[in-house]
Amino acid sequence: MNLFRKHIKHFLIAISLLLATTSFAQSQQKTRILFVLDGSQSMLGRWGEEQKIKVATRLLSNLMDSLQKIDNLEVALRVYGHQFSVAAGNRSCEDTKLEVPFSGNNYSKIKSALYDIRPQGTTPIAYSLEQTKNDFPACSNCKNIIILITDGIEECDGDPCAVARALQKNRVTLKPFVIGMGLDLETIDAFKCVGSFFEAKDAESFQNVLQVVISQVMNNTTVQVNLIDANGEPTETDVNMTFYDHHSKAIQYNFIHTFNSYGVPDTVPIDPSLKYDLVVHTLPEVRKNDIKIIPGKHNIIAVDAPQGMLKLEMSGLNEYDDLKCLVKKNGDLNIFHVQNFDETTKYIVGDYDLEILTLPRTKVSKVNIAQSHTTKVFIPDPGIVTIFLPAKGVTSIFVEENNELKWVYNLSENTTRETIVLQPGKYRVVNRGLNSNKVIYTKEKSFTITSGTSVQIKF
Repeated sequence: MNLFRKHIKHFLIAISLLLATTSFAQSQQKTRILFVLDGSQSMLGRWGEEQKIKVATRLLSNLMDSLQKIDNLEVALRVYGHQFSVAAGNRSCEDTKLEVPFSGNNYSKIKSALYDIRPQGTTPIAYSLEQTKNDFPACSNCKNIIILITDGIEECDGDPCAVARALQKNRVTLKPFVIGMGLDLETIDAFKCVGSFFEAKDAESFQNVLQVVISQVMNNTTVQVNLIDANGEPTETDVNMTFYDHHSKAIQYNFIHTFNSYGVPDTVPIDPSLKYDLVVHTLPEVRKNDIKIIPGKHNIIAVDAPQGMLKLEMSGLNEYDDLKCLVKKNGDLNIFHVQNFDETTKYIVGDYDLEILTLPRTKVSKVNIAQSHTTKVFIPDPGIVTIFLPAKGVTSIFVEENNELKWVYNLSENTTRETIVLQPGKYRVVNRGLNSNKVIYTKEKSFTITSGTSVQIKF
């Protein structure tokens, strides 16, 4: 027993040191730990010289003494299997109670509640986990953790795995930690789907497991995202990246990637209790799904994001007002970006189809974007046509291509004069006055636009 007390002392010292070094970033977020303790009759079984319930309540009580020194931390205690005997039937399968709710400085209340637990009932794990959804008050900046401590498997036909998944999906709590006390192999396998599972074979290993779990909850876990270029080097940066909860799909973190003062991708703190889907908002965006974070470690996530640049230019004066370009992946009909003319924009390396919103539209297919290279696309300088009409009417401009007329533009019916910027080519303008009620009154004129010239058309 002297050796056992020595281990307890070392454990408390380690916890104190760990909590003293918690990062500033994490201290801004409140951590809430809900302990869900097995109080069923099987906890009266012995571990060496003590009953399991005595070991669990004593070590949890000692843990409260260490946790109460921590800022931005709240704890609560739920117990099951301690209010009704097995003979109570259905009542015993709903035997769970939040003995001490979350609040500031409630550690002495938890210690008192632990002392009063008298195991007698069955093991309603699924029902107890389901009830925890009501244990965490609403909070916009809280990390919610469940630590389940049990020595037995579900005994009330519930499905702890399904309940755990539902809690995560609905963002009620993070993935639970499960500490098994002397479980057999079959029971251990049944708990692995509930959360991060840790097995304690005896009283001494229980204290070690408890230390590991608390360390993972409180430790500063970091992530470095390497955006890999076409040469396999992490040189890409200055792009937004979003971490989503893999289960609920809710946004968890949103950062703009950068290099630190050492010239390497900067490190960010992240909660290790979740699996993540990462979206890097390049053009087009790239994704990496089902990312598992190792607690208490520096994690490196590599994402292929090689980029090059595209610039759209005219050799002379751009007469267009706010000219745009629709950008699609080569062979894809979906427009994923609209680029301003005369600007340089980054894209993931590859081939793209462009549709520039000139009059008529200019289409350029299979434009290649290469790593760290600026691809320039030039289009002819436009010309200008000014059309004078004798009266208000229906007026359209067509371009002549391969002996066909293709519509380009409709003039306003309420004007008698309009100036239009057009690309070089052969055109026809077709007009009929609003007061003309016969098609034979339709008039048309042909004209040619060359770069940098101005033409006047009068009817």
